Amino acid sequence: MRFLGSFVVLLGLWLLLSGIYQPLIVGFGVVSVLIVIFVVKRMDALDEDRVALRLSPVEVLKYMLWLFVEIAKANWAVTKTIMSPQMPLRQHLFSVQNTQKSDLAQVIYASSITLTPGTITVETEPGHFLVHAVAYTDEDIDALADMDRRVSAIEMSEAQ
Repeated sequence: MRFLGSFVVLLGLWLLLSGIYQPLIVGFGVVSVLIVIFVVKRMDALDEDRVALRLSPVEVLKYMLWLFVEIAKANWAVTKTIMSPQMPLRQHLFSVQNTQKSDLAQVIYASSITLTPGTITVETEPGHFLVHAVAYTDEDIDALADMDRRVSAIEMSEAQ
């Protein structure tokens, strides 16, 4: 069942991204997906390492929608900064606390910071991240604390 689900998802993604539906090209896609599944199965046989996905699907969806809006707003702000004749850059390296319990949620938080234009997660340490901002403002800390709270909200507790 896992094989079939992986095959359908990967082939669907491949077809969606390629946009070409000629038999030869679709055949290449099928072969590519089968090779990927074979390699992943071999890798899993070696280490048997699994990531527990203890995330609430509804909360993840709400978070993704919120993140897309934040990325759009940050794109606009960075564009205004770059297009400004004075280019008011205020680069700053600062530490941000993270409250996520799982490694997966910490990765989501660090990646969300990096996805937001003008900021990048430089280093991850237990309990905090080192972040670089191109146009730092005092509101950045509050915005990242809000992002931290939202990412923590997508984690499901052990009891669920």
